[in-house]
Amino acid sequence: MDDHQDTNESPTGRENQQDNGSYLQHGFDDHDEAVDKSDEQQVEQELLEEKAQPAAEGEASLHEQHEHAEQEDEGDNHGHEGHGEGHGGMHEGHEQMFRRRFFVSTLLSIPVLLYSETLQEWLGFSVPVFPGSEWINPVFAVIVFVYGGVPFLQMAVPELKDRSPGMMTLISMAISVAFVYSLATVIFPAQSAFFWELVTLIDIMLLGHWIEMRSVRRASSAVDELAKLMPDTAERITDDGETEEVPVSELSEGDLMLVRPGASVPADGIVEEGDSDVEESMITGESKPVSKEPGDEVIGGTINGDGSLRVRVGATGEETTLAGIMRLVEEAQQSTSQTQVLADRAAGWLFYVALAAAVVTAIAWTIAVSFDATVIERVVTVLVIACPHALGLAIPLVVAINTSLAARNGMLVRDRIAMEEARNLDAIIFDKTGTLTEGEHGVVDMATVDGVGEDDALALAAAVESDSEHMIARAIREAATERELTVPDATDFEAIKGRGVRANVDGNKVYVGGPNLLTQLDREIPDHLQRFADKAGQNAQTVVYLVREGELIAAFAMADVIRQESYAVVDALHNLGIEVAMLTGDSQDVANAVADELGIDTVFAEVLPGDKDKKVQELQDQGNLVGMVGDGVNDAPALTRADVGIAIGSGTDVAVQSADVILVQNNPMDVVRLVKLSKASYRKMQENIVWAAGYNVFALPLAAGVLAPIGILLSPAVGALLMSLSTIIVAINAQLLRRVDLSLSTLSETSSPREPQAAD
Repeated sequence: MDDHQDTNESPTGRENQQDNGSYLQHGFDDHDEAVDKSDEQQVEQELLEEKAQPAAEGEASLHEQHEHAEQEDEGDNHGHEGHGEGHGGMHEGHEQMFRRRFFVSTLLSIPVLLYSETLQEWLGFSVPVFPGSEWINPVFAVIVFVYGGVPFLQMAVPELKDRSPGMMTLISMAISVAFVYSLATVIFPAQSAFFWELVTLIDIMLLGHWIEMRSVRRASSAVDELAKLMPDTAERITDDGETEEVPVSELSEGDLMLVRPGASVPADGIVEEGDSDVEESMITGESKPVSKEPGDEVIGGTINGDGSLRVRVGATGEETTLAGIMRLVEEAQQSTSQTQVLADRAAGWLFYVALAAAVVTAIAWTIAVSFDATVIERVVTVLVIACPHALGLAIPLVVAINTSLAARNGMLVRDRIAMEEARNLDAIIFDKTGTLTEGEHGVVDMATVDGVGEDDALALAAAVESDSEHMIARAIREAATERELTVPDATDFEAIKGRGVRANVDGNKVYVGGPNLLTQLDREIPDHLQRFADKAGQNAQTVVYLVREGELIAAFAMADVIRQESYAVVDALHNLGIEVAMLTGDSQDVANAVADELGIDTVFAEVLPGDKDKKVQELQDQGNLVGMVGDGVNDAPALTRADVGIAIGSGTDVAVQSADVILVQNNPMDVVRLVKLSKASYRKMQENIVWAAGYNVFALPLAAGVLAPIGILLSPAVGALLMSLSTIIVAINAQLLRRVDLSLSTLSETSSPREPQAAD
């Protein structure tokens, strides 16, 4: 690799980052469906344990607990191997459990529906009757209840213990009452039974839970991805000067290790010998490589440049900087607040309403007609009708459509609670490098001596850099390509250690490099080029020079370029009343220049990973609901600490796995899409809850017999029909979410984006 070290620049480390596509595939591919019986039982046990979270920590819903409970005990992951790797496998196991029970229960429900006299009468069909056929309904209904319904009863126990009845309690009450009453009608013949209502209720609830588990399935642990940054082995230097390859776990404080060019640093330590530039952006967030010489500290997990280093180990294992970041990620995950799901809250209210309506119904009918089978039938009808078929699907259907719609628009949703919270964000923090900026340096300005045109100078520099893979070389070549310049051929290319490169172009010896190159060539800088270089330095830009046949003829200013979309996203968020902040490990001058260019409200510069986490907390302590947008390992703690963590999809695996939402298209404007979709989805959830609850407001009084004196009495069959109608309305309303317009042209009222500028 050629040298431009005097410019203090190096690749941003993207070449060393893992392909993000592996995460996308890993996190969302279908799990192996062949889960054995013992695995299924283990999944069910985990599900029930997750459900039993203390009510003192908030009335968290069942589905929210699925998302967060396993974070409270990272050490138990070894017990989940049968369900996949880490958290993703656990949630996939839950999904497969509900899926399997739904299909089996639905299949077993078919005979019950066929032999239901009510459905036969409504639909005008008949089925063969044979000796014993009268037992088809009760027998198959019992099987469906035990296989598909009992899990709901088990999950209702913690709600009752916590005195916070919710969806599970309401479902359990309805299916239990319908089950007991229907069995009683087999022994004590009554006007009607609820076998077909019972099985369809269980089927629909299993379907709702399957849809929801599928939409909230999480990928594998971010902590595991952090650990992958550390190499497995290290080269330890023995007392006789030889090297030996040993596992990193065998390194001890005080050991001397050799770090070869391009290798990962195995542990934190102090450089004892050698000079090199070390890429630390994945740890510190600094976009420039850091020059290391004897006496300087290095961090485990960072990438060495093209020089060899001998490093004395100062910290290993849990004491390293990377381990500290891992602990921050875990802490942030565990401290994530739980949010009540609207449907579960509504179910809790409906539980008490249903009980009250049942009691009033029993008393009123007993007074009116005395206590008999009619009274029992009225009470049972009220309790069964109160069970929310529609309410059970109101949220999962919207979530499933929301997730699908988001994916088609370049957003992968890993945490639906965070997606719902996005509508309420007060402030959004953006990482600078690779998020608001391109993350790769470009030519942002140039100056030439009299008689030399800018295009000629740029084409000549591109010719010299034609064989180099250095970041600055790529930037010069790309600038020449953008101007559609004809680049001459170069020969005799040579890298000059620590200074630059040279080559022969059209018979002339041409050099490209930084200030150290001019020192070696003993060349003075003309006044107007010196003024150009001074201005670039004030803007935190890097300057490289072009020398032809000993004459300095041009200077190029290099800087990280602001994304064209960044202007529009800041303006759009301001239009939505959201404060925009920027968080970066770069210098204050660089950060202020970017913030001034974009109109950003708050700037946090020269911030280390631990402080990034604290800065998010700082805004949260001010009462703000905070979103964080980042793309690197150094952003992981802040992403998980934020109320809504948003990862740019081209970032590192750990960044996308620490986030709640991943922007696959690498377009920060998708943050505005996220907020708009969140608002639209929440609105649909509210509408669906109104439809679902509205059915109960209408049906419960009729089932109780309020209009019985005028001859209007809601029968169980008609109640079931209304219940189905409510479910259909909810489903159609959820589908209308697909009509929300997320095109870029409608996301803001701003004018066309400005031309991209240097991130200076």
